[in-house]
Amino acid sequence: MIDLMSASRGACLRIKEIAGGHGIRRRLMALGLHKNDLVELDSKSILGGPILIHNLTSDTSVAVGRGIARNILVEIVDEE
Repeated sequence: MIDLMSASRGACLRIKEIAGGHGIRRRLMALGLHKNDLVELDSKSILGGPILIHNLTSDTSVAVGRGIARNILVEIVDEE
């Protein structure tokens, strides 16, 4: 497992765990990001700022801060 910030752009990823406190988990659930959802990292700027995540399960896109993205643990999914 790796955190979302370490993932490469465009790779198909599965959310395995959301680390952190109750507030972070509740916030991500309100944004539509849940455990076992398939997501894809859309954009990550070099200079900082939020990152854009495309949820392939619900076909939505959300922007989250880098601190929250480090709490989202994912695994790379083979698309075979």
